[in-house]
Amino acid sequence: MDFAFSKEEEAFRQEVRDFLNKEVTPEVIREAESGLGWGPHTWEFIQKLGRKRWLCPSWPKEYGGLGLPPLYRFIIHEELDYSGAVPEALMIGVGIAGPTIMLYGTEEQKREYLPRLARGEIEFALGYTEPEAGSDLANLRIRAEEADDHYVLNGQKLFNTRCHYAQYHWLGARTDPHVPKHRGISLFIVDLKSPGITIRPLWTLSGVRTNEVFYDNVLVPKKNLVGEKNRGFYYMMTALEFERVLSVGGLRRVFEEVVGYVKERPALNNDTLIRQQIAELGTEIEVAKLFVYRLAWLQTKRIVANYEAAALKLFASELWQRLSNSAMEILGLHGQLQRNSKWAPLNGRIERLSRESIFYTFAGGTSEVMRNIIATRGLGLPR
Repeated sequence: MDFAFSKEEEAFRQEVRDFLNKEVTPEVIREAESGLGWGPHTWEFIQKLGRKRWLCPSWPKEYGGLGLPPLYRFIIHEELDYSGAVPEALMIGVGIAGPTIMLYGTEEQKREYLPRLARGEIEFALGYTEPEAGSDLANLRIRAEEADDHYVLNGQKLFNTRCHYAQYHWLGARTDPHVPKHRGISLFIVDLKSPGITIRPLWTLSGVRTNEVFYDNVLVPKKNLVGEKNRGFYYMMTALEFERVLSVGGLRRVFEEVVGYVKERPALNNDTLIRQQIAELGTEIEVAKLFVYRLAWLQTKRIVANYEAAALKLFASELWQRLSNSAMEILGLHGQLQRNSKWAPLNGRIERLSRESIFYTFAGGTSEVMRNIIATRGLGLPR
């Protein structure tokens, strides 16, 4: 069995890598690590990617893509992730909202949003989670009541991270409270500048800003309804499969930095237990990479891959925690120092990772939910 990329794919990877080596500036990295979201340098960088049609290379050319197989999208995602340029390198707009609009949106919506997403001019923020709707999105309560040529929205969203710099909200709302809960939800595109929207910051353990968002009689045109009314929950489930397409580029970057740190210190380099820890992590990263490549292959073959996406998300997110814990043990007490300390090894990256990695196992679906998906859809076990 040959796991190698073709010559054309490797040439494309090298082209992407050369571009990122040139364009990922210290200013872009600082914004990425700030926890504040995209700043001016990041937006400029995203639009450079858009001009090369690399934000969505597998989209049709008419919508701003290159018409390439999905594997090319994985290559770009992996190299972006490795560069550290953009947190969550798979952007919400081109990674989740755009593909769903392409499947279920109107022709007007496709013309309105897809080319601008492909150019890097706009971004979406996920509008799923609420105070009482997280792992079970069918519990969401925000109401969208039909009136003339628009809907009136009232309610609250929670942990909607990109709302303070994105232009649009990819919003799930309840349009029929009298049917089973998963059948009364619709999906909307909401302009975040609409009157009646209030965005308040929430600061996470990792220092990243997320938001709570309040809707107070917000008017949303009916043309912004995605697909059919009351079918939104099913569209959201489709979109979640796009969201769970991860990369191991960032994992590999941190792992290489830890290995480099150990090699420079004979006491660590000669410790057999540390060498064993590193070998096990390296092996697991290779396993995660094969999960990624299998998912890319399945998408290339147009095979539905819901439990495979869940398996990748589960394994990769928990691997981040194992890498964080092992790196903290290797670095010792100095690993707890933050990046503003001159004594912090690896510029405080492991201290940040130890906080950030907690988030990875529940963002986009908890590990328990992923295991349920694998059990029921992958192994055929009863609910």
